[in-house]
Amino acid sequence: MAATAPSIVLTTPAPQAGVHARLVLTALFWGGAFIAGRLLALELPHFVAATGRYVVATAALFIFLWLREGALPKPTARQWLEICVLGATGVFLYNAFFFAALAKLSASHAALIIATNPALTAVAAWLVFRQRFVWWQWVGVATAFAGVAIVVSHGDIALVSDAIGLGEILMFGGAASWVVYTLVGRSMMQRRDALSPLATTAYASGVGLLMLATAASFELPQVQWSRIGLTELVAVGYLGLLGTAVGFVWFYEGVKALGAARASVFTNLVPVFGVSLAVLLLGEPLLASMIVGGFVTLAGVSLTNLTKKTN
Repeated sequence: MAATAPSIVLTTPAPQAGVHARLVLTALFWGGAFIAGRLLALELPHFVAATGRYVVATAALFIFLWLREGALPKPTARQWLEICVLGATGVFLYNAFFFAALAKLSASHAALIIATNPALTAVAAWLVFRQRFVWWQWVGVATAFAGVAIVVSHGDIALVSDAIGLGEILMFGGAASWVVYTLVGRSMMQRRDALSPLATTAYASGVGLLMLATAASFELPQVQWSRIGLTELVAVGYLGLLGTAVGFVWFYEGVKALGAARASVFTNLVPVFGVSLAVLLLGEPLLASMIVGGFVTLAGVSLTNLTKKTN
């Protein structure tokens, strides 16, 4: 989830064209994460791969945090508890499901399933925070899942229950983990004493890294070091730096400049880039059911995120 990491110290508001370009690149980085993840999932034990990703990501995030805020903030006891929940769900569990699913699913398939994340998050927010839903948002949720059903069943929705295998279940597990991460993070950000999003993510990444490294220590005997080459190292670096750290920084710069609603629209490009890159780089087939299902899913997600304007 470009050649070099950008400076994140902004002295003047970024022009909107530049903000838009960074958000498009962020979607590209996140779409490419499915390709890098697929390559690593086939060559490395999953927790080892995830640990490598977050060694890079955590180091980069703390460097960015120091450059932006000048010092490392000190979380309170309550914030540490919440940070541990974020690390357990958005880092540890999400990556466990992500790599396990990509060992069984094509990158394009996984990218289209994870595209339902915004719809799942909206429903969870309605359940937990009693956030108001209007009728078209419910239609959007149903449409988003209909799109995924088209993808999973290769166009025959009547066979969707037979088509759902372990890989699909694991990918939905990753989506569910990210929903919890999002809702806990949203609750934290709404308080007056909240840490910045960058600080919260950096600390959560560090906590998640400790969990991943602990699990990875049991997988080390399984690592075939001779199979780790330049491709695998580049994939780890890509996932950690561009797919995680830089993507996060650029996305939140976009949120700051455009607002959360407008910035989030760009995440609809993630499955588009994910499928396109999987076809171009991995030679995965582009099926008609994937095109139709992808469009239906994105239409449903867009409808779910369409809120009623108030004067």
